Amino acid sequence: MMRSLWTAATGMIAQQTNLDNIANNLANVNTTGYKRSTVEFKSLIYQTIQAKATDSTGQPKPVGVQVGLGVRPGAITSSFTQGLLFESNGPFDCAIQGNGFFMAQLPDGTIGYTRNGRFNFSIVEDGMALTDSAGNPILSTTGETILIPENFDTADITIDQFGNLMYPDQAGNNQPIGFQIGLATFPNPAGLEKGGNSLLAESPASGLPTIYGAQQIGAQIKKNYLEGSNVQAVDEMVNMIIAQRAYEMNSKAITASDQMLQQANNLRG
Repeated sequence: MMRSLWTAATGMIAQQTNLDNIANNLANVNTTGYKRSTVEFKSLIYQTIQAKATDSTGQPKPVGVQVGLGVRPGAITSSFTQGLLFESNGPFDCAIQGNGFFMAQLPDGTIGYTRNGRFNFSIVEDGMALTDSAGNPILSTTGETILIPENFDTADITIDQFGNLMYPDQAGNNQPIGFQIGLATFPNPAGLEKGGNSLLAESPASGLPTIYGAQQIGAQIKKNYLEGSNVQAVDEMVNMIIAQRAYEMNSKAITASDQMLQQANNLRG
């Protein structure tokens, strides 16, 4: 009975983690570029109560007796399915249709990866840089900050379907200005580490990034669009109900074990 108390407790702890994850998914249902995550469970070790032996007639028993000792969260994995694209009023907002991540140069020198394409131009020492909403410079296919001269009118800058920045010449025809928004891909995107501000970080599990232009990986960059979260609120609500019921059943198992222990303690010889 003591075993059942601890086993049921592991179930309650695991379902609490599951509920925390579901709550985070629901909280980010309107977060641009957010990717839903799912908790995966693993069983704990099994305790052998009776190994394979023989019965009263000397015949070997086909199986032994093992009791599981509960469950634990094994991993929380992210789903990188495409989110719905919705029209945006931002003049430099971009959405990726297909694979890849935008790259942002962070203040500590590292690179953050994101599907959030809410971009703008910020004035820096050398001109104007294309940045994310936090002011982090967006990198090109060559891994460089996308800088344009200060005398450029940002209202005339456009971005084509492959991420090339265009500016009109004297004749009014849009011409590329030498910068293309880079997209990074990973051997295992699920291994990326999540951080704040919808940014992901490279990890040993994700592998090293490879930088491409959108056309090289069959992707498109949609200007004046943003990618919505891929969280389905109805599915998350159903998962929440399932997690609550599992938590409740483990709680009842603890109550039943406690009642049995109480009866055992009240026995009189």
